[in-house]
Amino acid sequence: MSSIRNDHEVARDLATEAGQQLLRLRARHGFDEPEVLRTLGDRTAHEFLFSSLGRLRPSDAVLSEEGVDDPARLHSRRVWIIDPLDGTREFAEENRTDWAVHVALWENGRLAAGAVALPAQGSTLSTVDPPWLPDQRPAGQRLRITTSRTRPPEFVERMATSLGAEVVPMGSAGAKICAVLLGIADIYVHAGGQFEWDSAAPVAVAHAAGLHASRIDGAKLTYNQVDPSLPDILVCRPELSSMLLANIRDVAERDDAGPHAGG
Repeated sequence: MSSIRNDHEVARDLATEAGQQLLRLRARHGFDEPEVLRTLGDRTAHEFLFSSLGRLRPSDAVLSEEGVDDPARLHSRRVWIIDPLDGTREFAEENRTDWAVHVALWENGRLAAGAVALPAQGSTLSTVDPPWLPDQRPAGQRLRITTSRTRPPEFVERMATSLGAEVVPMGSAGAKICAVLLGIADIYVHAGGQFEWDSAAPVAVAHAAGLHASRIDGAKLTYNQVDPSLPDILVCRPELSSMLLANIRDVAERDDAGPHAGG
């Protein structure tokens, strides 16, 4: 880690190295005991990230899915928000690549840096060099909505039908937002339960690349809150945001069901 010079590089390098450790663990342990592999993966990545941040940024607070929440973070100017293994279910399934490592920095009320490692896909997307967003999506191409493969919100199917869109289920939230960043999907939408660590790092990269990211009612995504629950999210190309937010409202009103139904 001697080459690290700034927070963007810290996020990128730590996420990448944690991902490499997870790949080695996966190869060494195999898939015969998935529950054991999931537990080992969560612990291995958390311990590496937590100890590395303690060494590299000893004055900063850390909020981790796998750690004890220290309320002192609420008074800190800088908080690292990490999901050591996002998509734990997929990590323990052979041949699945839709799992990730998230490392983000929240500073003075905003996301200041972030990285999402996709180890099984051989890449890390970060605020060091955000993905390039094409000026326009291909004309006439059917919209693609990525959503949870295990807990898809009920309203997404209604939304897809109204838009004539294709639904693309995936695992990790980070993998889904990266799919939008890479043009594999156009929209990521979720409702029904998430936490700050699920979205902080991918949202940091999405913002840096110029994507829209908000709550599904259009409200701002906020981080380092007393309650780290952040249950819903919409990520898309900026020119689609107004239409999609209106569509979510219309679907909920037409079906007399809130968008969180079936989450």
